[in-house]
This record gives sequence, structure tokens and C-alpha cells, in this order.
Amino acid sequence: MVKQDSLTKSMSLPSTLLRIEGLALLISTVAIYAWQGYSGWAFVIFLLVPDLSALGYLIGPRIGAIAYNIAHTFLIPLGLGVVSALLGSSLGLQVALIWLAHIGMDRAVGYGLKYADGFKETHLNHV
Repeated sequence: MVKQDSLTKSMSLPSTLLRIEGLALLISTVAIYAWQGYSGWAFVIFLLVPDLSALGYLIGPRIGAIAYNIAHTFLIPLGLGVVSALLGSSLGLQVALIWLAHIGMDRAVGYGLKYADGFKETHLNHV
């Protein structure tokens, strides 16, 4: 079996589809955010906050990957968004939308969930 190099994997159909999904998430969350009339400044200021989870790499690659992946999966911000919508919490919904937009942006440009092997080893390179 021939092993694919990283560039070939990053340009594969599954990787391309995951990037398109990320772009769709980014566009839809920005549209909902704007439709709700939330602050554009807050969006810009807080958009990169989930990347603070990469500070876990200062402890080590395993902890870094865990921290990064927790902050970059859909589960927590989706849950926050649903609960916030049900409770009528504008702030919670705003945070969830910014968080989801960040994840969509990351996926659209090729940043994926991390493996403990190192920061550059992501699910988008292994698809």
C-alpha cells in the first residue's frame, strides 16, 4: 500500500468536505450573530479566545491536545447555544455563536482536532 503524503491528504475529498463544512458553519453563525444584532466589536475581540486552549501545550503535547480538542469540538458550544436559546439567555447564545464561528473558521482553513503526536498532527491530515 502506498502511503499518502501530508499534502495529498490535506487535499483529499474528505478533507475538502470538512473544510467546506467549516466554512458553512462560519458563514451561518456569523449570519445568525448579525441577525440577532449582537456587537461586532465583541465578535472580533472574542473570536480567537478558544485558541487560548493551546496554552496546554506548555505542559506537554498530550495535555495540549486534550485542552485544544475540548475547546474545538462542537459539543460544548452547541449545548451552550441550545440551553441559552431555551432559557432566553442572549449572552450565552452570543458566546456560543462566536465559539462556533471560531471552530468553523479553523476547520475552513485546515486546522483540525489535534493528536497527541504534536500540534501539527490533526484529524484533517489523517482523514
